[in-house]
Amino acid sequence: MKTLIKSGRVVTAVDDYVADVLIEDGVVSVIGRTLDIEADRIIDAAGKLVIPGGIDPHTHMEMPFGGTQSADDFFTGTRAAAFGGTTTIIDFAIQGKGETLTQGVDNWHAKADGKTCIDYGFHLITTKFEDGDDAEMYRLMGAGVTSFKLFMAYPGVFLADDATIFRAMSAAGQRGGLVCMHAENGIVIDEIIKRFLKDGRTAPKYHALSRPTIAEAEGVHRAIAIAEMAESPVYIVHLSSADALNKVREARDRGIAAFAETCPQYLFHSIEDHGDDWEGAKYVFTPPLREKHNCGELWKGLKMDDLQVISTDHCPFCMKEQKELGRGDFSKIPNGAPGVENRMALIYNGGVVENRISLNRFVELTSTAAAKMFGMFPKKGTIAVGSDADIVIFDPDGETRFGVEHEHMNVDYSSYEGWTVKGKVETVLSRGRVIIENGEHTGKQGDGQFLKRGECGKI
Repeated sequence: MKTLIKSGRVVTAVDDYVADVLIEDGVVSVIGRTLDIEADRIIDAAGKLVIPGGIDPHTHMEMPFGGTQSADDFFTGTRAAAFGGTTTIIDFAIQGKGETLTQGVDNWHAKADGKTCIDYGFHLITTKFEDGDDAEMYRLMGAGVTSFKLFMAYPGVFLADDATIFRAMSAAGQRGGLVCMHAENGIVIDEIIKRFLKDGRTAPKYHALSRPTIAEAEGVHRAIAIAEMAESPVYIVHLSSADALNKVREARDRGIAAFAETCPQYLFHSIEDHGDDWEGAKYVFTPPLREKHNCGELWKGLKMDDLQVISTDHCPFCMKEQKELGRGDFSKIPNGAPGVENRMALIYNGGVVENRISLNRFVELTSTAAAKMFGMFPKKGTIAVGSDADIVIFDPDGETRFGVEHEHMNVDYSSYEGWTVKGKVETVLSRGRVIIENGEHTGKQGDGQFLKRGECGKI
């Protein structure tokens, strides 16, 4: 099968030129100014951007939390991702209590196998890592799971102590693995939550107020310090505040291999969105929303490479029946929000159109950097001869309307209800197959392949 994309403006993290792109057997085979080659299908991309498919390295499909589970499964979630121009996700498998590392990964393979619409990989969340567990970690790395997540939050559920974090970082770092850290001081946060509930402060906004930025900054500082002692890189997930960002800046200025991502919710929303009523439950996720000034600092961090990746932390829970579990007690509201479908258009508008980042940096933040960070480059994250033909044809003059009636995530609200932004995903190809066209999903459940990833942190 040959597909020829004609006359598009090809933009990667480093390139920007008009050319034709020939795809054969799922990979890019030829790029040239004008290709006079017969093809089974020709796509006219004149006036459009031809960019690498988005990579979202932080999603939670079918994730159990607080007596329920996230509303998107691996079919609905990856289909929504495709509509938004994302062609690869890395989801978080979970090692449950009493399970081995391998059992955690096997459980997520069972959830995803035959259901995904786009390619996918796994990180592994672990709460237990003892001396001797490195052998099993290395077996998983050989099978393509080369990154692991540990938590400094959620005591009694996910929280790992510093010794566990050090052991995991030391083991991963020796073989090119990477530890992703949820960095907050969860022990102190739990004490603040208890005080708030005792005082009758139960509305959704108190979720944010109980998790101050200094708790995140302390966690980030500690995670980086442990990584430095372990002689390992570290990747801070969903960084949300200027206080935490400054800890990453300080470490990187000292030459420490500290990396971090942020998410659209921290770039476009603020604590004021909570309001004083129940509707604020839409914005209950962790870390929480911050004061508005943090948004500008995060954009600055993205521009200056203090932050390397924009993910979504997609973890949707419906307002009805799911978020309602926390009526009268904000600590019982399932933490998470939808976003996997919104990311590319949001960042194009908020970053490129509003002149915060360049077009090349937009591609880097939404695709290339994640591919490099998590062992997928140059198979993913670029448009080059030999790379997978994961390609988005993006109309820079089109418009994207957000809201439940326009989106495809399996959730009953949108964080961006009523927003209209400049830029629109027009056509999406996954390994050379057109899967989104004319606003329709033309692929099928099970099209996605599991990605065996290589060494991480090479950025």
